[in-house]
Amino acid sequence: MNDNSLEIFLAVPPGLEPALCEEARAKGFADPTAVPGGVLTRGNWRDVWRANLELRGASRVLVRLGAFRALHLAQLDKRARKFPWKDVLRPDVPIRVEVTTKGSRIYHAGAATQRIETAIREELGAPVSAEAGLRLKVRIEDDLCTISIDTSGEPLHRRGHKEAIGKAPMRETLAALFLQLCGYDGTEPVVDPMCGSGTFVIEAAEIASELLPGRSRSFAFEHLATYDPEEWQRLRDAAQARVPVQRFYGSDRDAGAVRMAAANAARAGVAEVTCFRNHSVSDLVRPDGPPGLVMVNPPYGARIGDKHMLHAVYGALGKTLLERFTGWRVGMVTSEPSLARSSGLPFKPPGPPVVHGGLRIQLFQTPPLR
Repeated sequence: MNDNSLEIFLAVPPGLEPALCEEARAKGFADPTAVPGGVLTRGNWRDVWRANLELRGASRVLVRLGAFRALHLAQLDKRARKFPWKDVLRPDVPIRVEVTTKGSRIYHAGAATQRIETAIREELGAPVSAEAGLRLKVRIEDDLCTISIDTSGEPLHRRGHKEAIGKAPMRETLAALFLQLCGYDGTEPVVDPMCGSGTFVIEAAEIASELLPGRSRSFAFEHLATYDPEEWQRLRDAAQARVPVQRFYGSDRDAGAVRMAAANAARAGVAEVTCFRNHSVSDLVRPDGPPGLVMVNPPYGARIGDKHMLHAVYGALGKTLLERFTGWRVGMVTSEPSLARSSGLPFKPPGPPVVHGGLRIQLFQTPPLR
């Protein structure tokens, strides 16, 4: 458990690699390096479990199991049969094989999938199923066959608390990274005046409470030969939550969204430090106490609302914040720079585009409002 022999890949939407790299470094992972689509680090299986349990921004955690060259299908078949599957996979757990090919003499992904599935079935004895929860990911690029295992299973934004969601929910992993990019570290209040199902508010409250994001769910690595349930339980038990002094506020003009957000907060265990109210942005009131962060993901007009009418909504939001939230910083996520400008808020240059739900969204930030 003490060696760093595993290459671990922490997946994240393009544009957010530096933010995830910073989080991994802060959590003590070894020499994290941002690469396209994620962050590379090294560690042991305990580090793999910890990445799934503790990292708020990672979408998935993959482990590279090995690689070999294969110039044709017969060679792929031979080398796949010699691969040490039993070191990681269990013969009693179904596995799903997913193959991609690029720039290789083996160009037929379906044929390559068949060869690897047969090797696993006949050499390990494990059942192979397209519906299996455990996924083996094989990439054949420039004739190099790289084999990885997805140790997460369900995407990591599915924390296990949000049963109720709105029309266009922000993923928890993205919310955590956007909060981080705004400088949020859990020591200040957060307000979301268009909270929807409450993702930003709940995520901020969890960070302040030092609750682990993966505390309420299971992971694919629990079905691997490398899994040690006693060590995993010790890792989970080592976490110490706290009760923050600050509070976290969400509001929305949709009463149903407010009810959803409150229910989600209760399931996440942060009901006592969150407050959700039903009103429009024009009725937003600054909370008592020190300034903090306003974090908002307004409608973009692509799927919800009329884009032209939304300029007035953004304008009303900006007016309210400028009048009542002096000293507060604002973070706004939107796919439409013109809508952000309609708010009249003094935004800095926006962050890089991030693909989310088929849209390219950006984070707009202000300095403390004056």
